[in-house]
Amino acid sequence: MESLFVCPVCSRGLTREAGRYVCGGGHSFDLAREGYVNLLPANRQHSKAPGDDRGMAAARTRFLEGGWYGPLRERLCSLVEKYAPERPALLDAGCGEGWYTSALAETAAAMGGRTAGVDLSKPAVKKAARRCPGGEIGVASVYHLPLEARSVDVLTDCFSPLAAEEFYRVLKPGGIFLYVVPGPRHLWELKRVLYENPYENEERREEYPGFRYLEVVPVETTFTLPSQADIQDLFRMTPYFWKTPREGAERLARLDALTVTGQFHIHVMRREDAEK
Repeated sequence: MESLFVCPVCSRGLTREAGRYVCGGGHSFDLAREGYVNLLPANRQHSKAPGDDRGMAAARTRFLEGGWYGPLRERLCSLVEKYAPERPALLDAGCGEGWYTSALAETAAAMGGRTAGVDLSKPAVKKAARRCPGGEIGVASVYHLPLEARSVDVLTDCFSPLAAEEFYRVLKPGGIFLYVVPGPRHLWELKRVLYENPYENEERREEYPGFRYLEVVPVETTFTLPSQADIQDLFRMTPYFWKTPREGAERLARLDALTVTGQFHIHVMRREDAEK
């Protein structure tokens, strides 16, 4: 089967065979038993275990499977249905554990398309591959995507690093970029517990070369985490986990429940040479 991925060594197209991917240049990449492929060359690894660690991946998996961010996932899928052409090629850049990817893949498949996802974290990718057996999941950097130029109709980035030039490269002319960022008061109630003087997230609409804005779609939901375990899973998957004062973490640890607002903005952009 012809793959959406290309060889990270010579950039030739990859073909998926039983248990491996191969390219015309003779390079071969084994499929792990979970169903993913490692397309991250050793010279692009900046650590022995790049990306999120096993504990963070597990916490995020538990939290997302609780369905708390369900409205965001549903809105992403509806935007794919709105903007994608028939038989779309979709890439989820920074796919993590595949919770969003699996729903996006189902949406693309219903339109006759196919889906790939990449992430630096091997523990996360293992979970994504199990969750998306019909898609292609690989270990790779969003800054060096193992995809051919102008090969993708829709690219999603949900709270993952932004690599605007690389995203532009792999998107087809007219391709759609769905970029999810936190709203000003995202997780505000959590921040009020952690910090004495919390501040809102900066709200801005930055223009990226080669992209034209179509719309910014707000999504907001409020939910109650019913246990300390659920609260800690949310805390562990945020950047606050690494930079919260001890006093704030201790205050959070004393809570039995927490009502939280999830506030998201989906920036919808089109590769601007669509009409040229």
